[in-house]
Amino acid sequence: MTASMKTHKKQLLGHELANLNIKDLQNLENTLEMSLKGIRMKKEQIYTEEIKEVNRKGHLVHQQNTELHNELDLFRKENEELKKKVYGEKDVNEANTTTNALDTVRNGYGFQAPIHLQLSTTQAQNNEAQAKAMKLGYLFNLMTYYKLLHEY
Repeated sequence: MTASMKTHKKQLLGHELANLNIKDLQNLENTLEMSLKGIRMKKEQIYTEEIKEVNRKGHLVHQQNTELHNELDLFRKENEELKKKVYGEKDVNEANTTTNALDTVRNGYGFQAPIHLQLSTTQAQNNEAQAKAMKLGYLFNLMTYYKLLHEY
């Protein structure tokens, strides 16, 4: 880089301005304004592209959401048809109220998710598992204590 280029670069950064006359300062200011205008245009272009991308993704998510709602409606209709087959025409409303009241829970989006209930394990199995866990915990404590004794 030549000496004049180094000097010009320093002047663009706001250094070594004391020796410049009014015309040179005006030229420097115009150069800086043009550079700043180019920077702002580039920044605006980047923001515009990012906004377009976010809008595109938002539209895609909206489409997927619509498709899922349609699929959910289809599942509900199929479920109604199956209930009619199982319970018969007259008992469907009764089955729906029972199912909606007991077997579903709202998930915060206006949809209902089914709850699948199962019988728990017997008390004897639970006691056996607890005893095994306590035994393992006791062995772990003994091993830790033994290790600490031998370290000292």
